[in-house]
Amino acid sequence: MYTINTNFSDIIELENANKSSYAKIHLNLGASLQELTLNKHTIIEDLSPLSYSNTYASSILFPFANRIKDGIYSFEGNQYQFDVNEIGNNNALHGLVFNKTFKIKEQNATDTFASVTLIYVEKNESKGFPYTYTIHLKYTLTETGLDLKVLVTNTDTKPFPFTLGWHPYFSSSDLFNSTLNFDSDTQLVFDDKCITTGTKTIENEPIFEIKDKKLDDCFILNNNQIQFNTPNYKLQIASSSNENFLQIYTPPKANVIAIEPTTGVSDSFNNNMGLQILEPDNSYLVNWTLKLI
Repeated sequence: MYTINTNFSDIIELENANKSSYAKIHLNLGASLQELTLNKHTIIEDLSPLSYSNTYASSILFPFANRIKDGIYSFEGNQYQFDVNEIGNNNALHGLVFNKTFKIKEQNATDTFASVTLIYVEKNESKGFPYTYTIHLKYTLTETGLDLKVLVTNTDTKPFPFTLGWHPYFSSSDLFNSTLNFDSDTQLVFDDKCITTGTKTIENEPIFEIKDKKLDDCFILNNNQIQFNTPNYKLQIASSSNENFLQIYTPPKANVIAIEPTTGVSDSFNNNMGLQILEPDNSYLVNWTLKLI
């Protein structure tokens, strides 16, 4: 039997009876997944001494993934300014909900899974994004997998632009000898402030070796599946989106790598790569899944 622990004011824990499957979600950190164990394998763990404010660990990236140059964009003939929160590069970084507090809407525990649905309601129009919206996150934990559904609804009277992303960091016992499998022959080109300036054709590698590379790279995927291979486990990361980009980042912490599925890229609000428009009263759903294989 799975259990759901809500005894803490800002933390939800999902767990099965033999403690081989476990998920820890922080409601006041954008309902981000801070710990994950699948079939006794540590998949996601606390990144201390690195802080959440610097890593955005497992945060949901909305209304934009990655960065917007100088925080400035134009939409339907008007110019808008997001707050700049990447000071060194003068960029707006990772959207608006990574530090919001979500509330529990539904929960369900059975013999085979535990799930929670969380909600954030934005009723106030901000300077940089003058729209209202709601976000539902549904996490479902099983013995060998985790499913995350993200549902964004435009509650405003105006359409708005958006991209979505997820920023999980995965643990490996030996990242040097871990690899990735993904299908891509196009890589984004960044300037010195990590803003997209174009693309380049690359060789489609059947096995992407991580070794000691310092990564902060983005690829256009030809399909919606990524595989992370470690000495102890193999994990499939899949998306339901038709727009599939992969951001890979190695933080200043050993044996950890961010593998980020996104529907857009840095500066999408200006270069339109992956950019979508959500009409009033309409919703957009993306489903990201993690599965041991």
